[in-house]
Amino acid sequence: MSISSSLTNALSGLTAATRAAEVVSSNISNAMTEGYGKRELQLSSNVLQGRGSGVRVDGVARQTDPILLGNRRGAEAGLANADVAARFLSDIESVIGLPGDPGALTERMTQFESSLIEAASRPDAPSRLQAVFQAATRTTQHLNTISDKLQAERLGADRAIARSVDELNTALGRVAELNARIAQFDGTSRDASSLVDQRQRVIDGIAELVPLREVQRQNGMVALFTPGGAILLDGKAAEIGFVAVNTVTPDMTLGSCALSGLTINAQPISVDPETGPLAGGGLAGLFQVRDVLAPEMQVRADAVARDLIERFADPAVDATLGPGDPGLFTDAGSALVPADELGLAGRISVNALVDPAAGGAYWRLRDGLGAAVPGEVGNATLLNAQADALGAERIPASGGFAVARSGIGLSGDFLSGVSVSANDAAMRQGFNRAQTDTLVAAELRDGVDTDDELQKLLIVERAFAANARVIATVDDMIQTLLGL
Repeated sequence: MSISSSLTNALSGLTAATRAAEVVSSNISNAMTEGYGKRELQLSSNVLQGRGSGVRVDGVARQTDPILLGNRRGAEAGLANADVAARFLSDIESVIGLPGDPGALTERMTQFESSLIEAASRPDAPSRLQAVFQAATRTTQHLNTISDKLQAERLGADRAIARSVDELNTALGRVAELNARIAQFDGTSRDASSLVDQRQRVIDGIAELVPLREVQRQNGMVALFTPGGAILLDGKAAEIGFVAVNTVTPDMTLGSCALSGLTINAQPISVDPETGPLAGGGLAGLFQVRDVLAPEMQVRADAVARDLIERFADPAVDATLGPGDPGLFTDAGSALVPADELGLAGRISVNALVDPAAGGAYWRLRDGLGAAVPGEVGNATLLNAQADALGAERIPASGGFAVARSGIGLSGDFLSGVSVSANDAAMRQGFNRAQTDTLVAAELRDGVDTDDELQKLLIVERAFAANARVIATVDDMIQTLLGL
């Protein structure tokens, strides 16, 4: 009985050493695998009828730090959110143009002012009047481009939301599937760690779109909640709903129901990027661009366009204008209607009366838009009045600009506001990236240490050899007894 027990003990030791070697080799081979959790073999003494009977392999435990994992996912969600805002604001800043850039809005306005001054010095020169028209046209086209870019960004965000929602639904379904497979392994001798690795990678992808809290459930399954209280998965995956659009115009908003919000299991939820149940990740960042940042930029661009129109629509500047007549700058050819200001930056244009291609004439820049015939070629009164109107400091009627500015100064304030927001977003992006990198590094330090694993492998080797020696010795004893 003693020899039999010795043999049983040694065989169990060989089995444990074999499993330990398998675990160590898996750890070493996956040291660089993203989402891989270090494995630890769980052993305990095997007791049979009150007596020791070797070693028992209880299973393989996957080592993770749930607090560190949750913090890292939160940081990645914040980084994804900051990336969306920073990229948008940087793009808009580039479209407006930085001071000194040849095509910047402030440069367009400066060129327009210079062309008026030059034309006033030689009002008889058609080429200088033409230069005024061209400078004015480039200014309005630049405002049109800014407005078009804002709507293109909103449309791009809307489409990105649709793709993100599809990815989110697919990923939640995948987590539910892996939950079910892991639950089948629970309570058996089979190791589900590889499935848990897969599930962690899928959840990590979800966490970039939506901040998550992972809660352990029975049988190795997990539930997923957002910090805002939305249930994304608890036994069954939630179904996120969204309807994309084919085009976006300035008047289309979430409040007007022209743009879609989100639903969870067909129930509408708030998509407020700060307080909504899905706030804080890349998905919320896209809603912030579509519904907050881009509309705010549109309001300011419209205010610049309105200010420009109003400066040149004043009869004190051009006495030939009749009541209700548009000035040099128009709202798509018509006079400005303040109640219809939304989207004005995309519609502002130069009055066709000074455009020869539309049946107008350059001399009206000198003699007045309402003039029937050319006047004195040397009269620069109107050109000087227009230059003065552009340079006059006034508080804009809209856009939240509270300081009196010239036309050029207002365009500079517009750019400055965007630049400040872009700088803030870049700083937040940098902070979140540094935080994410730090947490990722901390997670890697708690991962597979190949030096430590090789030391374990040496111990396993000795244990295997020792148990094999015990078996050989028992065999020699049995052979000796049989030979008596």
